[in-house]
Amino acid sequence: MDRQPVLEGERLRLRPLASDDRDALFRVASDPLLWEQHPINDRWQLDVFGAFFDDGLRNGGALVVTERANGRIIGSSQYRPTTFDPEAIEIGWTYLAREYWGGAFNRELKRLMLDHALASVPRVLFRVGSANWRSRKAMEKIGGALTDMVEEGEYKGRFVQHVVYEITRQGFAKGPLAG
Repeated sequence: MDRQPVLEGERLRLRPLASDDRDALFRVASDPLLWEQHPINDRWQLDVFGAFFDDGLRNGGALVVTERANGRIIGSSQYRPTTFDPEAIEIGWTYLAREYWGGAFNRELKRLMLDHALASVPRVLFRVGSANWRSRKAMEKIGGALTDMVEEGEYKGRFVQHVVYEITRQGFAKGPLAG
């Protein structure tokens, strides 16, 4: 599957991440409230964000989210292969400026990415911090089904746990984002 597409919707345009997007994306990511419930809740700090940004460039599949009306960079998301299932792709590492939370923008972002991915793979997985209730509720709103897959690890001496949601091609076609 092409992990670096250009995708356009009514409100959003997604394009491959480029090195010169660093400053504009850091302006979005530097809001500590974006990361408040995230397992890696210090991504608002320049050095932590820089490593996260570089990782996205290095791994490919990172996309910049812009508002179509004005071209403003409002966030980022990524496609990555997943260790849970070789036939699936993972969507994640997503963040949007707070004024775009909780509504049409996140739904459109996920719909565009899912539509593109599910044309090539049978299922998409989403790893979400187990205590990130904001993201977990958002996953449920778009039709994500909680699986029994769990990933555990450590970040800066803290226990970190992710749960995994799944959206299949069939579920997407019948779900709340179908259109």
